[in-house]
Amino acid sequence: MNVLLLNGSPHKEGNVSVALHEMDRIFRQEGADTEIVHIGNHAIRGCVACYSCKEKGACVFDDLVNQTAAKFEQCDGLVIASPVYYASANGTMISFLDRLFYSTPFDKTMKVGASVAAARRGGLSSTFDELNKYFFISGMPVAAGQYWNSVHGREAGEASEDAEGLQGMRTLARNMVFLMRSIALGKEKYGLPEREPFIQTNFIR
Repeated sequence: MNVLLLNGSPHKEGNVSVALHEMDRIFRQEGADTEIVHIGNHAIRGCVACYSCKEKGACVFDDLVNQTAAKFEQCDGLVIASPVYYASANGTMISFLDRLFYSTPFDKTMKVGASVAAARRGGLSSTFDELNKYFFISGMPVAAGQYWNSVHGREAGEASEDAEGLQGMRTLARNMVFLMRSIALGKEKYGLPEREPFIQTNFIR
């Protein structure tokens, strides 16, 4: 098993990091290979809808997005984690995910996804919902924990005092491992589900 964890916080050792390292510890205990990629301290521009990726197979802006694409292709599970800004994921993370998911041509079906949000107080569930949408549109099963996956803390490291939040991270990691193993067994026995050619319609037609 290979799990890629994306830290969308500008602060490498902030509360998002606390949550991801709690998950990483469980993944490693379960025998998974893991890598945490720090996204939030990079200058990531948004998608400009140039569609060059359809020809190149990669984003026209050759930065951390393209560097992460191969890791995304190889992973069995993807965790995306962000701090909460105005009841939303931070802009750097959204720009990164928009380009990463759109510019990568490989099939993401049955890779397991999980999202995590960190905040002082509110906006966690809306951020959690926002991040999950990348998985659903890509045919990626979403792992559940024991609550909406989140930790609380304002100052760096305060999330380490959120006992319930950290338990949720451990539960989420164990559930992801179970789901990844189950999917691997299912693919071995049954293969992937049949996929029909994509039908695309516009609302004006």
